[in-house]
Amino acid sequence: MTHFGDQLAYRIKELQNPSVVGLDPRLKDIPSYIKDEAINKFGKTPEGAAAAILMFNKGLIDAIADIVPAVKPQIAFYEQYGHVGLKAYEDTVAYAHQKGMLVIGDAKRSDIASTAEAYANAHLGTVDVFGESIPMINADALTINPYLGSDGITPFTKVCKEQGKGVFVLVRTSNESADEIQGMAVGDELVDEVVAGLVEGWGRELVGESGYSSVGAVVGATYPEEARELRQRMPNQIFLVPGYGAQGGGAESAKPCFHANGTGAIVNSSRGIIFAYIADKMTERAYAEAARAAALRMKDDLNRLF
Repeated sequence: MTHFGDQLAYRIKELQNPSVVGLDPRLKDIPSYIKDEAINKFGKTPEGAAAAILMFNKGLIDAIADIVPAVKPQIAFYEQYGHVGLKAYEDTVAYAHQKGMLVIGDAKRSDIASTAEAYANAHLGTVDVFGESIPMINADALTINPYLGSDGITPFTKVCKEQGKGVFVLVRTSNESADEIQGMAVGDELVDEVVAGLVEGWGRELVGESGYSSVGAVVGATYPEEARELRQRMPNQIFLVPGYGAQGGGAESAKPCFHANGTGAIVNSSRGIIFAYIADKMTERAYAEAARAAALRMKDDLNRLF
């Protein structure tokens, strides 16, 4: 299957689980025994931090790969450690693929056309290296920013069409200040509603057999009323839904992001899953077990909606 929208829709249906786990590793919360092992090998260095992050992620992926369709590593938590952190990001993508998971890179990229093309090639496509086309990060999908208009989008949709990848365009984000721009009125519409119309258009030629496009939309669970309107405007988009759990959103607030038949959305939880051992007061060595249990609770919580 070489169409991202179909791949994701199929995997959600197969696992009966419309959730994605955000791999947002905070070094201070990674179990001490993992950090100690990394420090013993690399010292208190960026290399040590990157090694600890990768070990932590592998444990999480091992624990959830058979129950969760996808992971979503947020690149900022990796690139803050420089090139070794980016290598941990790349290795995390590769390891998740080895375990059969889809990977949504959370990097919110975009720029003028030539730069957007480089971003698209780096994260999703292939890069020309002395005449050889080589895949680099090779995520299955990427979050992107619509602010530069179609110039910054077309290079990504081109890769989606040619290589079966996907994108999630920021439409209504889950952060508190989203209203400052996304909620502004533009004539009779809000900014996010205008963007929704653009997203629907950008994704129209990339609708697969599932009825969903490989061009999806980021729509937060923290604005359920607006999500309901956006769902009507983007019937063929899969919604990537942040805001569940630690950001205050719950299953009920995520419900408007789905169609009435329970399809069309994948809900993200990051801290609530990967650091569940802290909230559940479990031992550090049980962090992966705690993550699995939290992921199953989230699955049940979402499945009760429909």
